Amino acid sequence: MSQRERLEQVAAFAGLEPALVEHLANTGNLDAALADRLIENVVGTMNVPLGIATNMRIDGEDVLIPMATEESSVVAAVCNAGRQCYETGGFTTGLSGTLMIAQIQTVGVADPHAARLRILDRREEVKAVCDGCDPVLLGLGGGFRDLEVRVLDTAGGPMLITHLIVDTRDAMGANAVNSMAEALAPHIAGWTGGRVYLRILSNLADRRLARAHAVWSLDRLAVEGMTGAQVRDGIISACHFAAADPYRAATHNKGIMNGISAVVLATGNDTRAVEAGAHAYAARGGSYGSLTRFEIAADGSLGGSIELPMAVGLIGGATRLHPTAQACLKILGVTSAARLARIIAAVGLAQNFSALKALATTGIQKGHMALHAQNIAMMAGAVGGEIERVAHLLVERGTVRMDVAQGLLRDLRG
Repeated sequence: MSQRERLEQVAAFAGLEPALVEHLANTGNLDAALADRLIENVVGTMNVPLGIATNMRIDGEDVLIPMATEESSVVAAVCNAGRQCYETGGFTTGLSGTLMIAQIQTVGVADPHAARLRILDRREEVKAVCDGCDPVLLGLGGGFRDLEVRVLDTAGGPMLITHLIVDTRDAMGANAVNSMAEALAPHIAGWTGGRVYLRILSNLADRRLARAHAVWSLDRLAVEGMTGAQVRDGIISACHFAAADPYRAATHNKGIMNGISAVVLATGNDTRAVEAGAHAYAARGGSYGSLTRFEIAADGSLGGSIELPMAVGLIGGATRLHPTAQACLKILGVTSAARLARIIAAVGLAQNFSALKALATTGIQKGHMALHAQNIAMMAGAVGGEIERVAHLLVERGTVRMDVAQGLLRDLRG
């Protein structure tokens, strides 16, 4: 079917009124033909607001941050965090490398420990097979880097797990490492006498860790009724809470991902891969904890840091094909996947700082609901200038609720 034919079929099945059908037919700033090639069974597109976070100084450079998100206060939080540490140098970042892992699962091996050694002894053969899969990657300085083999005890018996460590350079690398794993699988089966099942990358990209650090001075931390030291100690206590309790850590890290996923999405990268890697890394010690750390610096100020896997790229998939993603990369001014990963880590730290400061002081709802008030006003039926007026009155009353907005709207309309 054509895209329009699919849409009409869906409309008939779901009973969509004509206005909704025409809304879905309008693909906005994404060409309908391109959308039809990116995924299957396309009937339309879904636009997400694209905002720009300011005040972000990263490794000595001012950077504008494109963020694609539907949630109020996310962009503002990054702006505020960047402004509050700008005078102390902003964010410094680093990256452990651009290495990805492919896994090959082998079962039914009679002598798994001996078979492990047989695979390790064939490192050069493994390298030849892997590098032969992607000569372009090899030409760019990437390719096979290392080999690991583990014997894993499972409920189904011992499994032999082979890890291919591959430098994917400016690509996220999923297709490259998956191809290598599939090409090597028959060799593994022959060397071990076992049966190979899974051949696929791991999203726990712990050889590709992005890091960021920033310092907030006490005078920038102080708020009405609380000294900078009190706010600092409240933020550190909140981080300790997240490190010790998975119920809190889940929300703590979700806030971090508010910022990270917004930049990942804006640049056409894989939000699910980054999120899976981040949460797995947060549980690497055996219990789920915080992705960030806050502590008292030598001069008494607040130091914050973050470290997490960041498998993003500049080439391939939607990053290369989607015009909005290309525009966002130009706004960021990045020329390497490493730089993009480091910027994204800084955004995650900024997002977390703002959330923890709000929680440790006025509470999260005051700022968030003030920004959310316009959404409530629109949901209540406000249009045009009514939206700003109703939102202002909701914030003024300190009650941002649908029923209150509906009452205010009735009053405004007489």
